Amino acid sequence: MALLFLEEDPWILEHESCEKLQREIMGQLTERQKFPRTHSLYAQISADIRLRLKQFNNEVDQLKQKLDASSGSNAITAAESERRVRQIEVLLTKALQMQKLFNEQLTEKRMEERQTLLGPRSIDWDEYSSGTSRVSVDNMRAKQQEMLSDQEKGLENLSKIISRQKDIAHTIANEVDFHNDIIGDIGIQIDRTDQRVRVETERVGTVGRKDNTCGYWIVIIILLVSIIVVAAL
Repeated sequence: MALLFLEEDPWILEHESCEKLQREIMGQLTERQKFPRTHSLYAQISADIRLRLKQFNNEVDQLKQKLDASSGSNAITAAESERRVRQIEVLLTKALQMQKLFNEQLTEKRMEERQTLLGPRSIDWDEYSSGTSRVSVDNMRAKQQEMLSDQEKGLENLSKIISRQKDIAHTIANEVDFHNDIIGDIGIQIDRTDQRVRVETERVGTVGRKDNTCGYWIVIIILLVSIIVVAAL
């Protein structure tokens, strides 16, 4: 029997949730492009996108399984079942498109970084190898000098990046040493405190034993006095 109120069908609500998740992922893909690949926010957004893509695929699979179960139990009409199949196919297509866009953006960022480091290609070697083009020796030398200059700039940028990474590594090493010193000081303080607790415990035990002995002597003295008084009478 077909459902009378499709708007109350949980399958439709879950389908709308998938579409909402897809829009959020597309927004994150656009936002990620604003940052360089070495930026912390780029890495954070990328990790979140990977998790959301996996979640999206899982939710689409669940929709497909629930649709198969509904179709088998005649809970919906054949026309509605076909319409939902097409909706799932659209979601699967969007999942492939988002994954492709995610990979293409990463490749594009890598190419941009490579061009920033090494500079654009200055000489078209196909032009030199072609017999239809005539380039003078002076022009060739000028282009070679330009290419070498771009490569030197790229190497300088690479050197700066390596220097920054080295500074970061030194900073991290200093922080680790500092925290190790703090941990060492805490360990020493704990040992001292433990030693003091043991000493105080022994003192308390000694005082307790002395108090018990003193009480015994008082009782003995009282009994002795009582005996002497009774004997005197």
